[in-house]
Amino acid sequence: MPKQIWLLVIATTINVTGGSLLWPLNSIYMHNELGKSLAFAGLILMLNQAANVVGNLIGGALFDRYSAYKTMLYGTLLSLMAVIMLSFFHSDVASYAIFLIIIGFGSGVTWPVMYAMAGSLWPEGGRRTFNAIYVAQNLGVALGATIGGFVASISFHYIFIANASLFAVFFLIVLFSFKNLDNVSDRQMHTSVLEQSGKIKDKSAFTALLILCSGFLIIWVAYTQWQATIAPYTQEIGIPLEQYSTLWAINGFLIVLSQPLVKWVTDRITSTKKQIYIGTAIMILSFMIVMFAGDFTMFAIAMVILTLGEVLMWPAFPTLANLLAPEGRAGFYQGLVNSIAAVGRMIGPFIGGVIVDMYNMEVLFYVVIFILFIPFVTTKLFDKKIMLEKETNEGV
Repeated sequence: MPKQIWLLVIATTINVTGGSLLWPLNSIYMHNELGKSLAFAGLILMLNQAANVVGNLIGGALFDRYSAYKTMLYGTLLSLMAVIMLSFFHSDVASYAIFLIIIGFGSGVTWPVMYAMAGSLWPEGGRRTFNAIYVAQNLGVALGATIGGFVASISFHYIFIANASLFAVFFLIVLFSFKNLDNVSDRQMHTSVLEQSGKIKDKSAFTALLILCSGFLIIWVAYTQWQATIAPYTQEIGIPLEQYSTLWAINGFLIVLSQPLVKWVTDRITSTKKQIYIGTAIMILSFMIVMFAGDFTMFAIAMVILTLGEVLMWPAFPTLANLLAPEGRAGFYQGLVNSIAAVGRMIGPFIGGVIVDMYNMEVLFYVVIFILFIPFVTTKLFDKKIMLEKETNEGV
């Protein structure tokens, strides 16, 4: 890889490590330390993701029309200021919520430019370019979760300080190392979804994508329960905070280490639909195990299983979106897939919190397992109309 991509990988790892010190613990902190309901914690996480979506759209538009370097710099600076303030004012729920929302917005502005920068600096890298960022992100998740759990077990206050320190390092990297960002080529290759939308020409393909993504949305709603409702649940049944964070370290490291295994499987299971079927079935199995888990070992087994389903299934959706996209519309279709994932992350914590507050965790597990059968149907049916049209045209 070029030196610039290595620098981007390092910056990504530092940024995600800082964020991962806190994000797995947000629900625990709001529920256990600030005394708020899971529904309230879910609402704040929903607003955080909503701000992230808005920031993503604005960041993409500013990248196209203004300055890539300044967009990234200002987005990072905004997040840095918010995490610094959070390190001082995290005992008040209103301040906590406000700063968490600002962090979501600032990070949302930054990430489209990060991906655009990767693609523009090494266009010949193809999938390797974005896979490097993907691996860096998950390495950051693993490192942040590992460190965060042990630090939080000593004092939550140190988590906020460590988070601010790593964001400061990331800001300095952006400030001094990415000055030439405005000179990158192919500035339209990662334009925002709003900029790309235009007029939908192929309605069959677009309808197929919406059907496919409806299942993707359900999967994300289920997946977010690990961060939103399962996190406080582990505390209630006596699992130490550092052990819960270790679960996310397992997730991050396993994603990185399992890439050869994933390649071996996908080389033999070439049907992308089958990859979704198998990945969803594995995810259902993980929630069945969590339903009866009472100690760290069972949760760890469930996380390993969940991760194996995740790494098999996640790449399948953008792959199918790319196949469905008419010529010149790949960016819009990929942007829609990413937006659907963001919506799932946005509404999942709130829905889960409401169910647990109104009923209990057992009901939530039954609901999650039930809705995870929906992706089987959507994946089976999404391209049915397209296949019929193809058969009709070939018959003619």
